[in-house]
Amino acid sequence: MLVLLFSSQLLAEKLAPTSNGPITKQTTSVYTFGVVPQYHNRKIIRIWRPILDEIRKQTGIVLNLAGAPTIPAFEKKFMKGELDFAYMNPYHILKASNSQGYIPLVRDGSRKLRGILVVRKNSPYKSAAELNGQVVALPSPNALGASMLLRADLESTFGIQVKPKYVQTHSSVYLHVAKGLVVAGGGVMSTFMSQKPEIKDRLRVLFTTRGTIPHPIVAHPRVPRRDIKEIKSALLAMGKTPEGRALLAEIPIKDIQPSSINEYKALAGWGLDRYYIQKKLHK
Repeated sequence: MLVLLFSSQLLAEKLAPTSNGPITKQTTSVYTFGVVPQYHNRKIIRIWRPILDEIRKQTGIVLNLAGAPTIPAFEKKFMKGELDFAYMNPYHILKASNSQGYIPLVRDGSRKLRGILVVRKNSPYKSAAELNGQVVALPSPNALGASMLLRADLESTFGIQVKPKYVQTHSSVYLHVAKGLVVAGGGVMSTFMSQKPEIKDRLRVLFTTRGTIPHPIVAHPRVPRRDIKEIKSALLAMGKTPEGRALLAEIPIKDIQPSSINEYKALAGWGLDRYYIQKKLHK
């Protein structure tokens, strides 16, 4: 299992905001910001820290990254309302809205989220239908595109079921397949394309699921409306400059647009609840 482990002290140091560049407004508020852990912690920090720093420069609002080593750990945080802001998958926002009232702010308008099934480039498998009963690497039970939607579409399209091997992150899925530890693995196109060439070039996409509106950035309703509005405006403003677009593209968000919960309600009718595993939330 390829999961980067940090001591709490080291992680806190890495998640702390930096002071690069001038701050145009005096700091007014401090909030937590969670990110669904599709990648290992170092990559999440590399992607998100500059974005949160830019928001701080524009608004004076400090957003501290709240680390979660696994997707289930991330789910516990937002289901208990521990995160003030977060970047989460489309199915998560349905759960987060129902449990805590989280509000979608922005999303990418340039693409749809689709699950993919990858195999080694030299794999003998020509169709996903041949994988019935095979062990397949998946990030976690509740990863939307890479697990839930993939399993649902494999069953509805081919009438097959696979045996999940949960390996925590998308990057770990691709590594497991590339090394031949499993015959196939589930991911999404954005994380697949971001892999290093020595991994990506050893894989090919065997199957692609139907598409849905991608991950939103969301806010907890306890955050004052003024601060929610400022952060949303700052994110949308980033999409209007070359520098801001370059930062957002790392998420990836290539065409940032306002979002709302109504955009995600169609997912409730896709039959994904049967694949969702509700973890008990300990106090």
